[in-house]
Amino acid sequence: MPYDHRKTTRRTRSRTRGLALALAATGCCAALAGCGASQASPSDGKSTESPEAAPSAATPAPSGPSGTASGPGTAPSLAGRTVVLDPGHNSGNFRHSREINQKVNIGTTRKECDTTGTSTNAGYTEASFTLDVTHRLRDLLTARGAEVVLTHDADRPWGPCIDERAKIGNAARADAVVSVHADGSAVGNRGFHVILPARVREGSADTTKIVGPSRALGERIADRFARATGTAPSNYLGSGTGLDVRDDLGGLNLSTVPKVFVECGNMRDPKDAELLTSAAWRQKAAQGIADGIATYLEG
Repeated sequence: MPYDHRKTTRRTRSRTRGLALALAATGCCAALAGCGASQASPSDGKSTESPEAAPSAATPAPSGPSGTASGPGTAPSLAGRTVVLDPGHNSGNFRHSREINQKVNIGTTRKECDTTGTSTNAGYTEASFTLDVTHRLRDLLTARGAEVVLTHDADRPWGPCIDERAKIGNAARADAVVSVHADGSAVGNRGFHVILPARVREGSADTTKIVGPSRALGERIADRFARATGTAPSNYLGSGTGLDVRDDLGGLNLSTVPKVFVECGNMRDPKDAELLTSAAWRQKAAQGIADGIATYLEG
């Protein structure tokens, strides 16, 4: 869940590690999530793992978004494309409040390195959700031939910070970057939305070149996400479009490549939480995002 005062709460291949090392060598912050929420802690003893285990095997290669499956002799539709996936938050953030509370430059101002994210009332954390969906999404995209880079894979104690997450996407020269999240809004607020970068040209932030392609990416993800999951766009943001434009997220402000955030649902609403804690639904969510990315990259 992106950091927002308006809201109530809030390797993949070896290349991932190589990028992280390269960034560290240039003095990047050791951590990004760009978003956040109130720091709901799982210290109440409730499990932070999903009640349903994720599949242990990689997902079989799916048919393309147009329904045509890849077969022998057919080049994968996303071959030669690089996609960076950014699992929102990190489960270790709960134990590193000092580190994640340090402020970093987001282009226009300074904001906390990261937050813990939100959770369901039963204690299923946003960080657990985002990593699970990201793994499913990675498998779907690699099956289509894409090179996938993760900003982190729960392989570090906390972070990365929001500015480093943006730098990872930029360093990879990604064709698309998607940050996976779940929201932490009020009960009754339901549905998904995709956050798009606003046109920002201030300080070290300049989104001028990515506003258009990011919107195209976001529109395709919103359309395919709705089809795959059967869920409606947010009833509290975006006026029914499932799209929300923001100028206060470092992950977007600092990006030089097309990037969006996907808020898959509201963890604080019981009906949405029931979906978000379902492994079957999370697979549908990953499929929808993958189809949206594919339709964008395939033109």
